[in-house]
Amino acid sequence: MKPSRLGSVAAQAFMLVMLALWVTPVLFALYVALRPIAETNEHGYVSLPRSLTLANFQAAWTQSDMWHFFLNSLVITVPAVLLTLLLAASFAYVVSRLRFRFNIPLLILFTAGNLLPQQVIITPLFRLYLAIPLPHWVSESGLMYNSYLGLIAINVAFQLGFCVFVLSNYMRTLPKELDEAAVVDGATVWTRFWRLTLPLCRPALAALATLLTTWIYNDFFWAITLISTGDKRPVTSALANLQGQFVANQNMIAAAALIAAIPTLIVYVALQKQFIAGLALGSTKG
Repeated sequence: MKPSRLGSVAAQAFMLVMLALWVTPVLFALYVALRPIAETNEHGYVSLPRSLTLANFQAAWTQSDMWHFFLNSLVITVPAVLLTLLLAASFAYVVSRLRFRFNIPLLILFTAGNLLPQQVIITPLFRLYLAIPLPHWVSESGLMYNSYLGLIAINVAFQLGFCVFVLSNYMRTLPKELDEAAVVDGATVWTRFWRLTLPLCRPALAALATLLTTWIYNDFFWAITLISTGDKRPVTSALANLQGQFVANQNMIAAAALIAAIPTLIVYVALQKQFIAGLALGSTKG
């Protein structure tokens, strides 16, 4: 076989192996969720099924009040994604389309925050959240801690650097003559950003929105650290409460985990092209 042909076969074999390793846990979780708990306790998890049922999915939905936690995730994810994209696009426009001395150092400093692990700042951040007051109509506790706003703010802060990096590189690929023509026509900076550059960045914004929705919705670390009230937590961290309450019924926990994954699957299927394109945005120039 030619080296190119051999390399192609090896690449396809590698992808098939990775696909099997990726899909197997999901299929096993689905298999466990479809089996009655009594049958699993009697024959074990790795055994041939005697019967399959959707009762675990129904019990997970009703007994865990999952609809309420889905709404919590919606309240946190949607504002965090929109605010992150707006702030990132504004900052990326400044460092990529406007000329001043410190645009590159400022971009490096801003995106360097992505190199900081979340666990490193958890102690000072926790103390800071306990010290920042909020109006009671925003937070029932009167603090940033145990509030939706606090969880939105930390997600925006940690996702902002990556979005700025991607959008600034993407904006550099846009012809500068567009801005020059707008300046000649008397357009202000805000007009050039909002009515000219931002519409041209729709592919990048759509891809980042898909990625951000997946990351923020699936967040577990900040949700269990900065939210103490169980009924305020998003659906991912609510699964921990379900495990503590129904620790003996792992089949129902598997069903609840699969239900919680449905929104991200819908987002990915609906925006699959933008999601894949987002992996290479800004890589051709910058």
